[in-house]
This record gives sequence, structure tokens and C-alpha cells, in this order.
Amino acid sequence: MRKLVLVLLVLFALPAFATDRANPACHEEIPCQLGDRSYHVKEPDGWDGTSPLPVLLHFHGWMRQGSLIVKHQRISGATRRRGVLLLAPNGHRKTWDFWDDDTDDVAFAAAVIEDAAKRYPIDRSRIYVSGYSYGSAMAWRYACENGAGVAALLAISGTLRQDETCPEAPREVRHVHGTADTVMDFPMGPGGDRTFPVALWREKFGCGAARKDGPWQAVEWLTLERITWRECATGTVTLDLHDGGHFIPHGWIGWQLDQLLGRTPAYP
Repeated sequence: MRKLVLVLLVLFALPAFATDRANPACHEEIPCQLGDRSYHVKEPDGWDGTSPLPVLLHFHGWMRQGSLIVKHQRISGATRRRGVLLLAPNGHRKTWDFWDDDTDDVAFAAAVIEDAAKRYPIDRSRIYVSGYSYGSAMAWRYACENGAGVAALLAISGTLRQDETCPEAPREVRHVHGTADTVMDFPMGPGGDRTFPVALWREKFGCGAARKDGPWQAVEWLTLERITWRECATGTVTLDLHDGGHFIPHGWIGWQLDQLLGRTPAYP
């Protein structure tokens, strides 16, 4: 990760930013500038201005920007109700370079977290990385290359190739995918193996047998089948499946955050 190291060295050479809470320099649709790139941030409801904040770093989908994410009810609607700071980086030319490890986007996303830490007291033990579609594949790439400080990967409808070799990994992986997805095709395994979408992480964590923990529902109109691998040398892997296509399931992000934060899962 030579590029990651270089970008962070440049970032740390910049003077620390002192945020004026009454008139923040950037928030929601007003982007935070970071060199020649930018990101968006949304504070949770009722934050007292001093308590450390869990973080959700969310990568937008193709041809989108972070300005959409901080208004998206299935994303920011979940974080703001749960005391979680939402960070939404803007992809270069509205997309992400996740295809291989020679990408500047991992270093940029890491720099986003460090820049946000100058503005907010973030809880380093509860940094969650998420994304949808192309953004999900980018979240996988981030976790693969720089996941040591990530508490959980929350990925929606997008993966890397399952034969990737990842130097790092998050502490936990949660992935949701529709079996009828034809945009970021559901990665069916050999012999119709529906657990193949998380094969990379199961191997990385040294996981054994799976168990079924579903079906479950955050909303009555969508049922998900949950498969979990807890018998792993390190970490845990969770796969949620539904019979739909390419979308962010209602309530899914909030449900995961509730469980990760030790709250009773609720919708919205």
C-alpha cells in the first residue's frame, strides 16, 4: 500500500482543523474538501458535541455522489437514529477503482477517516465500512487492503472476485445480495452454491461449518435468509440472501448497526 502511506503522510502534514459547531465548514450537502477530492458528512441526531462517535464510511454506487448518501433514508436514515457519524466519500468521476490493489481510492478513503477525526471525536474501535453496488465492491477492496482497523464490513450487492488475496481483513463481515441480481450479478458458486458470495472471507477467516439463523425481517415485505459462520479462527461472516434484485434492502443497514452496537434491532 505504497500510495496509502504517501497520501497519509501528506494529510498529516496539514494543520489540524478546528470545527466551529455553530457554523461547520462542511456538513451534509456541503462537501469537505480534501486536497483535490471531497467527501460528505452527516452527524447523528441529538449528538452532544463531545461523545466519541462510531463511524459508517459508505461508498456510493456508480454515477452517484456522497451528497445523495447523506440524504438517503436507507443509509443516513439509519445512521442518524443510532448515534453513528456518516462519512460519504465522492468517487473520482462518480465511480470507484476497485478492480485490483493498484488504486488510489483506498488511500483516499483512509484519508477521509483521518480528516474526519480532526473534526469529530471518532470511536476508532467502531469504524464500519459499507457500500452499495460498485460502492460495495469498493468497500470490499478497502477491507481487503486496509481492513485491520475496520470493525465490520457491511456490503450490499457487490463483491470482489472470490479468488482475491487480501493482505488485511475486518473483524467481521456482513454481506447482503439478491439472488435475482443481474446488475452486479449474484456470484453463484459451483454446483449452485449460494454461499459463494462470501467464500473469500470464509477462507481468510478460516471458517468451518455454517449455521442458518433466519429467515428474518426488518420490514414485513422483505424476507431474508441468514447464514452465519461463527466457527472461524478469526472473525465472523454473515450472509443475508433475498430473492430480489439490485437494491438496498429496507432496514438492512440499521439492523446491522443495531446488532453491532448492542442495541435491539429496530426499523427504521
